[in-house]
Amino acid sequence: MSATKQQLDDLKNIKQMMERSSRFISLSGLSGIAAGICALVGAYFAYGIISPNRIDDVEKTKDIYEPSAPETLVGFMGSSLFMIALVTFVAAFVLAFTFTWLRSRKNNVPISGVASRRLMWSVCVPMVAGGIYLLKLIEHGTYGLIAPGCLVFYGLTLLNASKYTLAEIKYLGYIQLLLGITSCWFIGYGLYFWAAGFGLMHIIYGTVMWAKYERNS
Repeated sequence: MSATKQQLDDLKNIKQMMERSSRFISLSGLSGIAAGICALVGAYFAYGIISPNRIDDVEKTKDIYEPSAPETLVGFMGSSLFMIALVTFVAAFVLAFTFTWLRSRKNNVPISGVASRRLMWSVCVPMVAGGIYLLKLIEHGTYGLIAPGCLVFYGLTLLNASKYTLAEIKYLGYIQLLLGITSCWFIGYGLYFWAAGFGLMHIIYGTVMWAKYERNS
């Protein structure tokens, strides 16, 4: 029995070494929770701007903003909504990076290793493509598709990243895709879907991952 147990332990150690070399497994569940909270706070402030100007008859307009919304890309980038989105993204990124860095240091896993670089590349490609696409939507004044576009491209990003990190992240990606596609039929309510995807789902995912991988440690 002892020899069999030793062999099983050796196989387990080999598996862990292979996972560490091919996957970045130090993503922190607290990163997801922090990002979700940032998203909900950002959605709260954005709602304060959008709600008073929202037009109830969405059949007469396909925008979620008032008719006097910025008509150019430069104008939109100087708006309050863009600044809220920028601050939300930066805060979520900084907090997510901080918690992940702390967990990496605790697990003695370099955050700048081969696996993390593969993960970063798999994230950057769809994110950059999505960012360019969203900027073109803004340039043409198609504001109603911004929230669906964010969710769809983010879902694709998570699915692409799941090859190089925790496999569970793909389920969050499927949910983001579903929310993004569904919101295409509810133009005018994109902020609610955005808050559900980036806020609520991140908090739920982060909590589950923290309970599964970090709570006992």
